[in-house]
Amino acid sequence: MTKIQFCENNFSTGSGQVAEKIQREIKDIQLEVKACLGLCADCAIGPFALLDGDLIQATSSDELLEKLLEKLRHTTV
Repeated sequence: MTKIQFCENNFSTGSGQVAEKIQREIKDIQLEVKACLGLCADCAIGPFALLDGDLIQATSSDELLEKLLEKLRHTTV
């Protein structure tokens, strides 16, 4: 099962809304929100998530959502 991890400290960049959308719209996914993922340098840059351990970085929450959805489409095909 695909796993996406979000850092709670990164929610101020909009990644929290991305997590909520994914949780509502995508079934068969393991979504975790951790207090800290230990990626502080990446966290300071902008919204990010870990998709099966791979860093997905974006400049906006909309871009993060698009990137995650694109990767998820390729992993489920």
